[in-house]
Amino acid sequence: MAMGKNNMKEPSTNVALHVSEVAKSFKLPTERAGSLKNAIFNWLRGIRGYRIQHVLKDISFDVHEGEFFGIVGKNGSGKSTLLKLISQIYTPDHGEIKTYGKLVPFIELGVGFNPELTGRENVYLNGAMLGFSTEEIDSMYDDIVSFAEIGDFMEQKLKNYSSGMQVRLAFSIAIKSQGDILVLDEVLAVGDEAFQKKCQDYFFEAKRQKKTIILVTHSMADVRRYCDRAMLIQDGHIALIGDPDAVADAYSDSFLPPKEVLQAQEQERQKSNLVEIESVTTEIDGEIQKFLAEGEDFDIRVVMETDREIPATQLYIDVYDGRNVPVLSMPFSTDAHQNFKTGKHVVVFAVNNVLAFGDYRINIALQNDSDRTVLAENACRFHIKGIAAEVMSVVNPQRAVTVTLN
Repeated sequence: MAMGKNNMKEPSTNVALHVSEVAKSFKLPTERAGSLKNAIFNWLRGIRGYRIQHVLKDISFDVHEGEFFGIVGKNGSGKSTLLKLISQIYTPDHGEIKTYGKLVPFIELGVGFNPELTGRENVYLNGAMLGFSTEEIDSMYDDIVSFAEIGDFMEQKLKNYSSGMQVRLAFSIAIKSQGDILVLDEVLAVGDEAFQKKCQDYFFEAKRQKKTIILVTHSMADVRRYCDRAMLIQDGHIALIGDPDAVADAYSDSFLPPKEVLQAQEQERQKSNLVEIESVTTEIDGEIQKFLAEGEDFDIRVVMETDREIPATQLYIDVYDGRNVPVLSMPFSTDAHQNFKTGKHVVVFAVNNVLAFGDYRINIALQNDSDRTVLAENACRFHIKGIAAEVMSVVNPQRAVTVTLN
């Protein structure tokens, strides 16, 4: 096992972080022996009172200088453990981690903070733990306080801070500490809307200045927006690494039904053989657009072909948000006399955009009595730009969508 030091420099390489065949496991207790006799008996039988949980299994990847690198995965996949290994909070069972430059982690709220000290004292304490001298912290102090927007409270003890104030101070220390590599774990939703906007501006500026940032997040919108490359971790392995859109799509797909269920649905679709969905696109003024601004109206254009006459009321468009919650579901027509005859058809849904910030996907379904068959799963994906909202309510299609059929 080899762990690189944070001040390690190799001018001949553009690699900021090197991870090679890193593994990490934990011992989880299973049962306690009630007596010494039982303990000896269990030991003889090979029962140790714990089980080994392998969290990371031979992970290897590089992060390059100036790269905004995203790490995503379901809860329990091992991504936060990986960040703690990178930050040298944990040590790997085996493998090698090298960092080239000063690494500044922001992983958990409260780590490195003392509630009995003032905000000012905690800035210097936290900075010292990150390896900065008093003179270096002096030069960064005003920027930290200004970004955190809690100047009036810096002489008060941290235990009197709200959790929001604490996380703003900790986040400000991390991003203003002038390290070479910044490691962040789920921090882009800190503070109120104004502070989130300030954070977003910082990350856009960091991208422009080519700072090296490693971000762990569940927000695929942030992955698409900021990251140059991304990595999906599943069950302790790297499932995919590369293009952030592809990684975000793969992460979203991991929440869909198992492969066997999808295969059964595909067989059901082939059995019905009524409608072939050729394409589904989101458009503005006839141009395909996958990234839309909040409040920016757009069209959903569906091109399909039917092999027999079918009532338009039986075809549905369903829009799901990034949590897989349906936010819009409506038939192609509410006119019971409107039918699609055999042949090719184009249906345009003019959407009065009231959707909140986030990722969305579109399904096309066939409703026949109580039986609903998905004709096109994830036929289109799009993203609404903006600031994260608390809750996305279901859209009223009567007020939000106008449908044109031909």
